[in-house]
Amino acid sequence: MQRARGFTLIEIALGIFILLLLLMLAIPSFTGVIANRRLKQSLDDFNNLVHRAQELSVAERRPYLIAWDKNDVIVRPEAFAEGEQTNAKAEFRPARGSILRLSLPMALAEKYPAEWIFWPSGTCEPAIVRFQGPAGSWTANYSPLTARPEITNYAVR
Repeated sequence: MQRARGFTLIEIALGIFILLLLLMLAIPSFTGVIANRRLKQSLDDFNNLVHRAQELSVAERRPYLIAWDKNDVIVRPEAFAEGEQTNAKAEFRPARGSILRLSLPMALAEKYPAEWIFWPSGTCEPAIVRFQGPAGSWTANYSPLTARPEITNYAVR
């Protein structure tokens, strides 16, 4: 007499339990990867905005500003020529629940407008930009000569 080979209900339940346990351990790691990607994307997008402001100031030989508005950060000329459209040349819109702050350590006034200037030579005012959002936070110190960031804080949640 030949006995049928197969799995018992207990063996199947134990296998599913082990699979679910492994899946539960992997989910927090996966959400960390997604949060890191979102945080890096915010840093890359802001750095692209900085590069665009520097590029425009050199190409057009006039000062450009990165200006903080209520909901976004825009690149615009310091002064508009007569008849020139006042549209932003580029913009960075932080995700909902995110905060982007500007500090100008060399500012002469204690209270200054939230504007960061780029001169026609390609140099800029030294600045510290802090980002805080659902995915984490970063802080970047921007060099006045190159406008390249030095990341001093990068923390994923």
